[in-house]
Amino acid sequence: MLELVTVALASLLAGFVDAVVGGGGLVLVPALFSVFPSAAPATLFGTNKGGAIWGTAWATAQFARRVTLPWHALLPAAGAALLGSFAGAWSVTLVDPSGLRKALPLILLAVLIYTLAKKDLGREHAPRHSGATEAWLASAIGLVIGFYDGFFGPGTGSFFVFLFVRFLGFDFLHASASAKLLNTATNASALLLFAMKGHVWWHIAAVMAVTNVLGSLLGTRMALKHGAGFVRGMFVVVVSALILKTGWDAFLR
Repeated sequence: MLELVTVALASLLAGFVDAVVGGGGLVLVPALFSVFPSAAPATLFGTNKGGAIWGTAWATAQFARRVTLPWHALLPAAGAALLGSFAGAWSVTLVDPSGLRKALPLILLAVLIYTLAKKDLGREHAPRHSGATEAWLASAIGLVIGFYDGFFGPGTGSFFVFLFVRFLGFDFLHASASAKLLNTATNASALLLFAMKGHVWWHIAAVMAVTNVLGSLLGTRMALKHGAGFVRGMFVVVVSALILKTGWDAFLR
């Protein structure tokens, strides 16, 4: 019971963080590994997806009701992210991702420095493209980051947010809302693969799903209430934490 309560609370916090800006896996995955140290990593990753996907999907629905989203661009982008995630998951069976593990904290550091240097980045919603151009760019982002999510994974939501802000001209609120749809697609792809291999503890995932949705509800309301400035601040905090976590894993562990 104590183990279940621990991962349920971790899933609640992860849902909150993920709803605002992505990065919930930074909370939930270490919690699962700590509580179930003898479990197969694939099973813990699959269980994480089985619980977290519901909060992400809930956040997508909540944002869609309150934020105007470019569905003509996001729906094909979600499809591209789904395909990219499958390709990435397949590729990781053929290629060792250790090189990417060492490069990731440096890439995240560059993202953080750029965001801090550009004081006005993502504060105003001013889309730079429309129509087919926006759809193609969003799909390219979905394909590339979807592949990354299937191949490696940490920071996927943050990368989606940053690229929507940088290349599409979204503010952080619209970028976060858009990222939720694509992240739901990549999570669904990964969950399907894990489930097919029997790597999901559904009884634990079901409890995590409930608390993850509750956390997502709180996070979505906070983001909508406080706007792009709040989401930008959370983005800086989450990316900073990801730099520390991935840097530790890559160079010090």
